[in-house]
Amino acid sequence: MKTPINKFLYVGFLLLGIYQSIFTKDYMQAASSFGISMAFDPFDMDQKWNHRPFWQKAVLVVHLALVAAMFGLGVGLDDK
Repeated sequence: MKTPINKFLYVGFLLLGIYQSIFTKDYMQAASSFGISMAFDPFDMDQKWNHRPFWQKAVLVVHLALVAAMFGLGVGLDDK
């Protein structure tokens, strides 16, 4: 599937997550927006993980770490 809509949806959910984390301080919603954006892989989805370039793997792993960080912030700061 080589549709450019995946890239637009990926960037759209990233921007939504950034907005939710910075302006509304809703870290749980930001974590879910960042997590949903990972479903719309901006790279070639037909390419297997082992055959991807290192920089693509790094981008996706850092993105996953960002989701975990937002989830941690949401759980940690909401524990009042």
